[in-house]
Amino acid sequence: MRTVTAVAHRGDPYRVRENTLPSLRSALDRGADAVEIDVRLSRDGVPVLLHDATLKRLWDLDRPLSALSADEVRGLTDRGVPTLEEAVAATDGHRLMVDLPGATPESVRVVVGAIADCGAAERAYYCAGARTMLAVRAADPAAEIALTWTSLAPPRPAVLDAIKPRWLNYRFSLLNRELTVHVQRQGLLVSAWTPDTKRSMRRLIDIGVDSITTNRVDTLHALRTQSDGAPS
Repeated sequence: MRTVTAVAHRGDPYRVRENTLPSLRSALDRGADAVEIDVRLSRDGVPVLLHDATLKRLWDLDRPLSALSADEVRGLTDRGVPTLEEAVAATDGHRLMVDLPGATPESVRVVVGAIADCGAAERAYYCAGARTMLAVRAADPAAEIALTWTSLAPPRPAVLDAIKPRWLNYRFSLLNRELTVHVQRQGLLVSAWTPDTKRSMRRLIDIGVDSITTNRVDTLHALRTQSDGAPS
């Protein structure tokens, strides 16, 4: 029986601060198959886990990451912002969905190279818009890509040919059964982000999506278990 893949969005953010090692571990403990992380570069080119361009929202420090070295970030957050290398080690054996907010071709090369250096290329895959995914494809011709798509209009064939995604990664509210089947008939997998209610998750399971990225991975895990007919 097909089982939807449960991807934890930035870890377990309703329980533990997002994009931190405890958050990643909590998500895996609660049934995640994969963890989605956001990776940016510090001033000295070290890949670290942070969604925003600054430390303000999560750490109450109005400092841009691009102006701080990795050591400064470590000190300001009491080692709360992990490096990509630390995140790879903390999720050993599990899949990593690597989002690349604010990426440039150079930062993409650094992140893709760091993933390879950590020996995680086989369990990492990348998500973002077309421009960033083109940079990923250039950096690693073998990379697994989940092309984030925010429109009902399908990607142009030339875009798909250039990026060669394995997944189309849709905002969950855009998806219906017809679109899901259409994408799958093209030989692609369908990923949905970011539903957090049981009703939305159940609908996505029912229409046949292949993967769901959520902030409430324990809820998804429980629904998935029920859907598979196993004891809940």
